[in-house]
Amino acid sequence: MSGDTADVAVAADGRPSAGQTLAQGLDEAAARRGKSRNVGALRRLAPFIAAHWGDAAASGLFLLVSTCATLGLSGAVRLLVDHLGSAQRTAATAASINPWFLLIGAVALTLAVATAGRYFFITKLGERVVADLRKVTYRHILTLDPLFFLSTRTGEVLSRLTTDIQIVESLVGSSISVALRNLLTLIGAIILMVIVSPQLTGLVLLLIPLLIGPLAIFGRRVRKLTASTQDRFAEAVGLAGESLDALETVQAFGREGMAAERFGAAVEASFATSLKRMSARALMTALVIGLVFGGVVLIFWFGVQQTLQGHLSTGALIQFAILAVLAAGAVGSLGESWGDVQKASGAMERIGELLDSQPNVKRPAHPQPLPAPARGALAFQDLTFAYPGRPDLPALRDFSLQVRPGERVALVGPSGAGKSTVFRLLLRFYDPQAGRILFDGVDLKDADPAELRARMALVAQDSPLFSGSALDNVRFGRDDASPEELRAAIRAAQAEGFLETLPQGLDSAVGERARGLSGGQRQRLAIARALVREAPVLLLDEATSALDAENERLVQAALDRAMAGRTTLVIAHRLATVLKADRIVVMDEGRVVEQGAHPELVARNGLYARLAALQFGEAA
Repeated sequence: MSGDTADVAVAADGRPSAGQTLAQGLDEAAARRGKSRNVGALRRLAPFIAAHWGDAAASGLFLLVSTCATLGLSGAVRLLVDHLGSAQRTAATAASINPWFLLIGAVALTLAVATAGRYFFITKLGERVVADLRKVTYRHILTLDPLFFLSTRTGEVLSRLTTDIQIVESLVGSSISVALRNLLTLIGAIILMVIVSPQLTGLVLLLIPLLIGPLAIFGRRVRKLTASTQDRFAEAVGLAGESLDALETVQAFGREGMAAERFGAAVEASFATSLKRMSARALMTALVIGLVFGGVVLIFWFGVQQTLQGHLSTGALIQFAILAVLAAGAVGSLGESWGDVQKASGAMERIGELLDSQPNVKRPAHPQPLPAPARGALAFQDLTFAYPGRPDLPALRDFSLQVRPGERVALVGPSGAGKSTVFRLLLRFYDPQAGRILFDGVDLKDADPAELRARMALVAQDSPLFSGSALDNVRFGRDDASPEELRAAIRAAQAEGFLETLPQGLDSAVGERARGLSGGQRQRLAIARALVREAPVLLLDEATSALDAENERLVQAALDRAMAGRTTLVIAHRLATVLKADRIVVMDEGRVVEQGAHPELVARNGLYARLAALQFGEAA
């Protein structure tokens, strides 16, 4: 909004400086690393998966079939081996073994089809769940108020929206399927092993406690290190976002090297933490696989002894060996999958923290409808408000103001007087600590913020524009605006002339944040966006400050026409732009100190007279 020092930076807005923002981010990351994390965070995924139960059921069915086919191969091989042993004694023909190979081939074909089906449906499920999660998370982010972003950098939010959700996608679309397949394989293999040889199976079960220990110890460490890695990476993304958002400033001050060093240090910190996580996970995997396959060799040795003693057939020994290898591989893979689960649980907990964040300004459970049609009557009654970052320095103190429907009121005063704060409270970005604001007789706290904001149009001093075409930016003011209404607003904002010179005219892409346009051109598009909204209340915060004298005169004439019949609040430092206001309200230190028309205020020889003397000289 305007340049009020009370409304920007740390002075009164409560927004921390870049250094304070970084410090806050580091403190929050450290606090998060101290929290306990567990796989319970993954329960948040249940509603997303349940919404696509068909894909989940299909993947589960194919998973079950592929697991049964994998285990069935061991039985088919055993039958073949035992048949070959009996064939040597009965001198059977070679044709007698063909059915057994056909059986093995059929099982293998079933395994191939089931594996392909499992892969398709589980991957589809993962992509769908992540898409839904991203949409829900982003929609929730858009509901958060400015207070949330005072303590959380945009780069960190984007890291959770991209990197963390990507980790969850890897879990849902791959790791869960692999883990369930290995779990079913392990259970099925143990059951078949008991049937084949209870003695050898008992020996296998004795080795299981040796595997649980490393999984529990290293799994907990991997989970903590994963969360720490993601926090560090979010810090790096936050630093990069800050530098890129202000790249021209960074280059103008020759601070590219410093920005690169800060980002590099954050990346290296993330890598160092990630290296610890990888080392812990590698050691966990090595221990699990070493113990598993060491146990398999030992068990196989006992099995050979039983075969030589005639207690176990050769086919049964081979089947048991295959089952033991499958079980061992399943346990080893479960160790790796558990690491993926721990990693995803850390990511999901960070996403959960974002989803659990609630705006301080909320829609009432039963909002009071605003009168229709809107009149545009505004009442500020004894407002006291301090920004969260500076509770000891109120931006408004006992501020009271009545604005009649259709009245044009100008707010003037020195920087830091609280003018832009009035706009922020009226748009209900914040709620005052004392007092209330009425819109057409309805307390803003009782109204739906969306309905309230739909009745206002804002033109800020530096109104952000978006990538896309010039027409898209104007249509942002009102989706249902007709092409004629859009062109009329563009024409009224004196933007038609320069837009027609662009390669594709109104459909020309303006680039990210419309950086392809000059400051004055961007401001005229912002004015057109506000005009097409046709809202009953118009808020102008230094709306013509970026225009040259000629265009300012033309746009001011357009604004004068737009103000007709609308309640208008105007913030201006250049008093020449507010001389036609119905009433000029002079603010200082968050209070109304004077109000009236220009000649009347000059005659009082107060604060306004001094400001006028500075700008108009002797003419004041």
